[in-house]
Amino acid sequence: MEQTVLQLDQFTQSVRGASQAREERLTALINSASGIDPDTAAEKTSDTKQRPYLAAEVEESLLGAYPPPPPLKDWIVAAVDGSHIDVDRHLPVACYLLNFGGCVLTYGSNPDAALFSEPHLATTQEELYISDPANSTGEEMISGGLLGLVRTVKELETLANTIEQCHPDLPVLGLVDGSLVMWPLSGQAYRPYITDAIVGDGLLPVMNRLEKLAETRPVALAAYVSFPRSTEAVNAVRCSLCPHDVTVCTQSCNNRRSTQQPCNGANEFLDRDLFQRLLEPGWRSPVYKTNSSVSRESYNEANKVYFFYINAGEEIGRVEIPKWVAKNETLLSLAHGLVWDQCQRGQGYPVAISESHEQAVVSAGDRRVFRRMLADSLERQGLSAATSQKDRSKRSPWV
Repeated sequence: MEQTVLQLDQFTQSVRGASQAREERLTALINSASGIDPDTAAEKTSDTKQRPYLAAEVEESLLGAYPPPPPLKDWIVAAVDGSHIDVDRHLPVACYLLNFGGCVLTYGSNPDAALFSEPHLATTQEELYISDPANSTGEEMISGGLLGLVRTVKELETLANTIEQCHPDLPVLGLVDGSLVMWPLSGQAYRPYITDAIVGDGLLPVMNRLEKLAETRPVALAAYVSFPRSTEAVNAVRCSLCPHDVTVCTQSCNNRRSTQQPCNGANEFLDRDLFQRLLEPGWRSPVYKTNSSVSRESYNEANKVYFFYINAGEEIGRVEIPKWVAKNETLLSLAHGLVWDQCQRGQGYPVAISESHEQAVVSAGDRRVFRRMLADSLERQGLSAATSQKDRSKRSPWV
């Protein structure tokens, strides 16, 4: 660490030295983007599949700022978060544990709060594997990143169940932590039947349930991403400024950088850099449509993912919403206003998500207890609870 601290000092000195030039470049980029009219930006970002970077599709304007709506009189915020204990190949049996925590916070004339935690132990063949319906031998074990995707779907199912039990006369914001886009499904990471099972059989039906609820009462679904590292809005600016043919773009650009002018003015900036300059606390950015291949190719039209950025007071957050929220002024206003209200109550982060996380979290101690409980249960049934020698070695080091 003594050697590392010297390298860290050198690194932070270089960052400080580049900060002035970076601020000047950001000012120039914002000034250039301000001169592009919304129609031109919308046209140039409407089809970016051929470009070597992910650029959002402009819906309202390329850049801009929209104030928070007036506060409501009475409302509900429902949130769900999840945690899990993955399949452990060193244990004698295969299983995983999902734990869903949530809260229903009622504000206004009759304030109330309800917290819950719902664990589920998955042990059956149907829960442990996703099978290929076209091939009786094709299957994928649900563990690692795939378990994370399954958990996300189950979180939304739990949220839908929770909202269905909320007071029918009050507007409701349903909140989850993270993204509505199943990013790990992009590319060739998983076979098509996995995507069909996660999105077609899992995610879309529950989002359709929430859309159906919104037909009879104000219900908005939103996902909050804290301290986002996305570049979709920056790349929309780059795409709108770009005077070059796509063939030049494929040779000169990647998702972070370009060697061509004026596109290189956007190099290394994040979306939050733009909106840290443009947004006052509580204000939001324009609404954009993500051009993620997962949303574009696997989601039905009503549930394609849109997003906006909000100055949450302490940070710029990204709020993702389905199309049925983005295109409804009442629901968009509900999402904007209540996310801002939640961030104010939670010191810059939605308090409902924080409370849900506290109910959902599975600590390191919980994981140890779970292993012990599993071993004890096996032994009570007269079964072996032996683990691998590698696992024993890690838990009982020689030195």
